[in-house]
Amino acid sequence: MEFYNLTENSPQITAKTLRGLEEILASEIRSIGGRNIKTGTRVVHFEGDRELLYKANFLSRTALRILKPFHEFKARDENELYRGAYDFDWAPLLSGDRTFAIDGVLNSPYFNHSGYIALKVKDAIADQFRAKTGKRPSVDTENPDIRINLHISGDKCTMLLDSSGESLHRRGYREETHKAPLSEVLAAGIIMLSGWDRRSPLVDPMCGSGTIPIEAAMIASNVPPGFYRKNFAFQKWPDYDDLLFRKIYEGDYPQPKDLPLIAGSDTSSHAVGIARKNARNAFLTRKVALRISSMENLEPPEGPGVLITNPPYGERIRPDNLRALYSVLGDVLKKKFTGYSAWILSSNREALKFVGLRPEKKIVLFNGPLECRLVKYSLYEGSKKTVK
Repeated sequence: MEFYNLTENSPQITAKTLRGLEEILASEIRSIGGRNIKTGTRVVHFEGDRELLYKANFLSRTALRILKPFHEFKARDENELYRGAYDFDWAPLLSGDRTFAIDGVLNSPYFNHSGYIALKVKDAIADQFRAKTGKRPSVDTENPDIRINLHISGDKCTMLLDSSGESLHRRGYREETHKAPLSEVLAAGIIMLSGWDRRSPLVDPMCGSGTIPIEAAMIASNVPPGFYRKNFAFQKWPDYDDLLFRKIYEGDYPQPKDLPLIAGSDTSSHAVGIARKNARNAFLTRKVALRISSMENLEPPEGPGVLITNPPYGERIRPDNLRALYSVLGDVLKKKFTGYSAWILSSNREALKFVGLRPEKKIVLFNGPLECRLVKYSLYEGSKKTVK
């Protein structure tokens, strides 16, 4: 059996994402040719060939990892788990001179430690190679040749090849961050959820390290999210097709002639300095306007436009100061952003009341472990105040 058969003849592919972004990711997968798409919690399942697997890694803005299922079995104890892994022929994936790592994910009453199940599968793989060849592959948790995901749900064990390696939210342009940075995947997802038309102005008045405006500039400029990456895990697979990936990497991604104003500002000169460095790393310096400014001093272009921001939630700010911050944000929205739709991401529902505007829409998203609300406000003349 060749490795080729595992990737080409089995069409199943799994993409992981953040909760709340599943439908956005499904739409992305559909746009690049995915078939039989099904969404779950933080996951999208679909079918496709090797080219689609490469494209999903390179082009999906809201995917965290692209995984390739290759082996399933049932296990209710460590012996059945060991036997299920041992009985698979590992020779097409590994050899004695290659390295591997295993990540375990558990949702099962039969097992209670993800590190332990990964260790049992590692032992099974090593024992099979030792029995057949006398030489076993080595474990490398940092930069393995093959990274394997083991998912156990109940007694169902699924083994998947990780084709991404480092999480896809790590685009490669962001070398520095300021305080609690927003994930690139979450930033891109929020922009796409907003329905921004890529022609209207987009403003972030609390941009921190610049993730929202930079991701917006990438979207508007049609820059693939994988463009800055140094490598993907699939490039170490035995069946890696370099010509195929070069074709994708060097594909025709047309650049629009005119871009709208994409602007970010922050009161912190340190944050804006980081944002400018990140924009420079992304070759987007001329496409993102970044400046030091308070919200009160902003002079946005006339609407229609979109404001997207991720204000502090309260971890580092006293409650009184936090309420004042959200109140000022609401006042600025009413006075200066008429004709805009404003999208605010926050985990602090109490603070959101002090924006003083009637929400038009609320979407549950997670920023790391924090459950947040992405709240939309449509700003028009005489927007009603609803603080309670």
